[in-house]
Amino acid sequence: MRVLITGSHGLIGGALAAALRRGGHEVTPVVRSRLPGPGEAAWDPKEGTAGAAAMEGHDAAVHLAGAGIGDHRWTRRYREEVLASRTRGTTLLATTLAGLDRPPAVLVSGSAVGFYGDRGDESLTEDDGPGAGFLAEVVRQWEASTAPAEEAGIRVVHARSGVVQSPSGGALGRLLLPFRLGVGGRWGSGRQWLSWVHVDDEVGAIRHAIENADLRGPVNVTSPNPVRVGDYARALGRAVRRPALLPTPTVALYALLGRQMTQEMMLGGQRVLPAKLQASGYAFRHPDLDEALGDCAGRG
Repeated sequence: MRVLITGSHGLIGGALAAALRRGGHEVTPVVRSRLPGPGEAAWDPKEGTAGAAAMEGHDAAVHLAGAGIGDHRWTRRYREEVLASRTRGTTLLATTLAGLDRPPAVLVSGSAVGFYGDRGDESLTEDDGPGAGFLAEVVRQWEASTAPAEEAGIRVVHARSGVVQSPSGGALGRLLLPFRLGVGGRWGSGRQWLSWVHVDDEVGAIRHAIENADLRGPVNVTSPNPVRVGDYARALGRAVRRPALLPTPTVALYALLGRQMTQEMMLGGQRVLPAKLQASGYAFRHPDLDEALGDCAGRG
């Protein structure tokens, strides 16, 4: 199988590319370079250009590129960058794939459970509509940007990922050190829901979506066992054998992240269930949080 990947140097893209190569598949990274190396395809979302010839003849495309939502404070300018990096890049890739003589059969496009907004204790599946807030609006427009590929007959899957658990980076990568030092704990009330997924299952779910022709549209990529933030903090404490008793004051989060980012990313939450993945037969490798965090802590 030949697979195009944007964002192949990121946390998820790097893990996916490595897993595919170990399985004997050919990976073509889509890179921002005017001089792509052997086996690479070039694109520039800001300029609206893409090397279509190098994208011909692939079986699947996976789109994971975009500015990190949690990488910077949500200034007006950075919010615009986050939205543009997703809509502009996705539109460019979808349009380019749609115009190929030999397009891929499937495009798995990154997405997020932020689509659902802060929904309290409500159990959410792919049948539920969007919530309110900046993240929900970003994801709504992000997913809509794949329309050119869908109109060309390419099967499109929107992988609505939860918080990916990996010792190599992301949220857990930032939490491991303070928890190992014994200064970790819940944030906010600890009652808000956290929908999470081990990086192995993130990769496994994407591969499952590529190979399963019945999957299309939104697919929640989360463990079947979401947890409350307080339970997550206690589980991480157990994984690193340290107490998790020091809550992060909300005022400190406001000072560090700003009010809007704190409200949507830290104090809000979603209780998301992977209904489509489970119905399609995907078997999770790490459905239990204690086991998943223990595995990550052992690797990191």
